Amino acid sequence: MINVPRLLDEANAYFVNKDYDQALFTYSQLVSQFPNKKEYKLYAIFCDIASEDEAKAISLFDYFTISKDENIDDAIKYVEDVIDAYDGDVEKMMDILKDLSDSTVDSLDAIKYEDFKQLIKDRGSFRIAFEDIMFSTKVAIESKEDFFDFVTNLIENGFNTTAYSYLDGFNEYFSYDTKIEELYKKLEEKKLDHNHK
Repeated sequence: MINVPRLLDEANAYFVNKDYDQALFTYSQLVSQFPNKKEYKLYAIFCDIASEDEAKAISLFDYFTISKDENIDDAIKYVEDVIDAYDGDVEKMMDILKDLSDSTVDSLDAIKYEDFKQLIKDRGSFRIAFEDIMFSTKVAIESKEDFFDFVTNLIENGFNTTAYSYLDGFNEYFSYDTKIEELYKKLEEKKLDHNHK
C-alpha cells in the first residue's frame, strides 16, 4: 500500500525544486494507482507544460494548490479549462491565455509594483489581485523594498512556488542580504506547517 500524502508531498517537492522529470515520474505513480483522480493527472500535465513554459507551469501549479483547498472541483475545472480546451496543445493554450490577458489587462506584460498595489486596494486583497494577473503579467519590481514586500505577500498568501522562483531569480542581486535568508526560512516554515496539516 503506498503512502499517498507522502508520495504527493515528494512529487510536489520535486516540482517546486524544478526537477520536473522526477516530479512527473512520482505523479505518474499516483496516476497509475488512482486513474480516476483528476488532481494527480493535472500535476503530471503541469510537468509537461514546464518543459515548454516554466513560468506558466509554476503559475498553474500555485493557483491549483491554493484553490483546491477551497473547492477542489472548481479548481480542477478552471485549470482543465485552461489546459484541456486546447487539447493539450501547449502553444494553443498559451495563445488563449495571452488573448485572455490582453483583454483583461490592457497593459504590457508587466505591471509596475505601484500599480499592482493599487490593484490590491481595488480588489480588496493581495490574493485576488495576484490571481487576476498571475497567468498574464509579470510584476515589475524596481526597488529592494518592493521586492521584499511582494515576496512576503506571496508567501503569506500561499503562492509558495512563485515566491521561490522570484527569490531564486533575484538571489544573485542580493545574495548576501539577510532579508533573503529570512524569506527562504519563512517559506520552509510554511512548507513544514502545510505538511503537518
